[in-house]
Amino acid sequence: MAAFVGAVKLFLCLALWLNTLSSLQGAKDFYEFRYPFIKRASSFSSSSSFSSSNTDEVSYDYIIVGGGTAGCPLAATLSRNFSVLLLERGGVPFSNANVSFLSNFHIALADTSPSSASQPFVSTDGVLNARARVLGGGTCINAGFYTRANSDFIRRVGWDARLVNESYPWVEKQIVHQPKLAGWQDAFKDGLLDVGVAPYNGFTYDHIYGTKVGGTIFDRFGRRHTAAELLATANPKMLTVLVYATVQKVLFDKTGKRPRAMGVIFKDENGNQHQAFLTNSRRSEVILSCGAIGTPQMLMLSGIGPKAELEKLNISMVLHNEFVGKGMADNPMNSVFVPTNRPVEQSLIQTVGITKMGVYIEASSGFGQSPDSIRCHHGILSAEIGQLSTIPPKQRTPEAIQAFLKRKRDLPHEAFKGGFILEKIASPISTGHLNLVNTNIDDNPSVTFNYFGHPHDLQRCVDGIRMAAKVIQSDRFTNFTKCDKPTVEKLLNMSVKANINLIPKHTNDTKFLQQFCKDTVITIWHYHGGCHVGKVVNPDHRVLGTNRLRIVDGSTFSESPGTNPQGTVLMMGRYMGVKILRRRLGRAAGV
Repeated sequence: MAAFVGAVKLFLCLALWLNTLSSLQGAKDFYEFRYPFIKRASSFSSSSSFSSSNTDEVSYDYIIVGGGTAGCPLAATLSRNFSVLLLERGGVPFSNANVSFLSNFHIALADTSPSSASQPFVSTDGVLNARARVLGGGTCINAGFYTRANSDFIRRVGWDARLVNESYPWVEKQIVHQPKLAGWQDAFKDGLLDVGVAPYNGFTYDHIYGTKVGGTIFDRFGRRHTAAELLATANPKMLTVLVYATVQKVLFDKTGKRPRAMGVIFKDENGNQHQAFLTNSRRSEVILSCGAIGTPQMLMLSGIGPKAELEKLNISMVLHNEFVGKGMADNPMNSVFVPTNRPVEQSLIQTVGITKMGVYIEASSGFGQSPDSIRCHHGILSAEIGQLSTIPPKQRTPEAIQAFLKRKRDLPHEAFKGGFILEKIASPISTGHLNLVNTNIDDNPSVTFNYFGHPHDLQRCVDGIRMAAKVIQSDRFTNFTKCDKPTVEKLLNMSVKANINLIPKHTNDTKFLQQFCKDTVITIWHYHGGCHVGKVVNPDHRVLGTNRLRIVDGSTFSESPGTNPQGTVLMMGRYMGVKILRRRLGRAAGV
């Protein structure tokens, strides 16, 4: 009997392995079957059955710019009743192994080629960052953690709580999973409880003070499920998705009292330009879902923004709005390296401590690459994957670069045997701004987040680092790592070395936590703002001073929702889609 069971297990493992291989090899055929409406931008034609006029020119009820975390659920929802054109500048995620598997999480971010799902950028603060460039957006390159916003956030943004509570489960039933808790995450959970981050709330999507295990978009086989999969719920006869479609600007009719969005200009993968237009209905809309970096950039390139900035780049002004690109924020994160005397499996964020001092404590562990590349990338906190701080570009001397390369070569092998405790500031007070560098949509704008510009943010970082150190020193965590309790100074010394970057190290880094926070600040991609409600858009997210133009993404947020924002941005796409349909059709919307 035992032999039979063993044979069955071996067969199932072999079948799973073969299925993984075939799923990648046949991914193209699969997505073309399941998503027949996804096409390359070069296939776009000026005539279509969606035309609602007497001419042969194609027109759509909704044109959504950006097929990301919000854009995909929004497009799927609106297509139930109206014609939708979704334009995404990147490719599809389905056949990309770097996107699909948890073990390759860091490799997708390390790929800086023009066809990568990740586009790196460096803020003027000197922190390396990344933005998505793929259908599914940030859900294709993030650490996968899923949680809801707290009820106070929902109330502050003025959303209908009942519809919010209908929209979250719509997402969760399709792409969210309960994680199999890794040993590192379990020990981290016990450590949090040891230091008083209580109570233990178990597995939950809800944002509750204490320690909890959240959801994940990685299934039990380590496969990622992205926002692109939500397109499977769309009406295939009413939706067209174009990939490698880079929108260059929104087109306006300026003959009336207010500029009226008419359509967009985009280029395909061959560099050829196309135009797509809305129907004549006053309720048709261009909806920007390009994210906190892309949407303010798109508005300014389309002629909406600060007059002086537009004139400087000879952009024809459609509407002056001084607040476009203002109020940019990113939740600063710092990490403490934890060595172990035992092997640990790779784990991304699964457990989180939600404290009452405005700090979130999270953890990651393991190293997902092959041994022959161990000196090329350094896991979740690798300089190559767009996470670690660097000195500002003007200060990047050849000597600093050589010192950086030497530190990489000399990095002790032990650094790959442990993990990190991550401390992140909730709702930073410090904000910055976004400005155009040129008129090329493919180039990143200049972004300043002004990390720790406000002393309260810096103090919260100090408090968070102290708490992270206590977790690492707790009995239950040291029982797991099999290491003696390290002193705080020893932990910080190891962390400064593990944070491979170009920032010159201060001699007091490990003695003064304020300096440690400033010198080792990194990002976890929760940047937001640039198109705030009341300044750039109204409470319904329509762009102020215009007709038929709306924004649905995190650029409208003045704070990042929950411990991790992807759940709320996914929900937002569904929420806004349902809200638009119900306002247009009432009960006939059927959603």
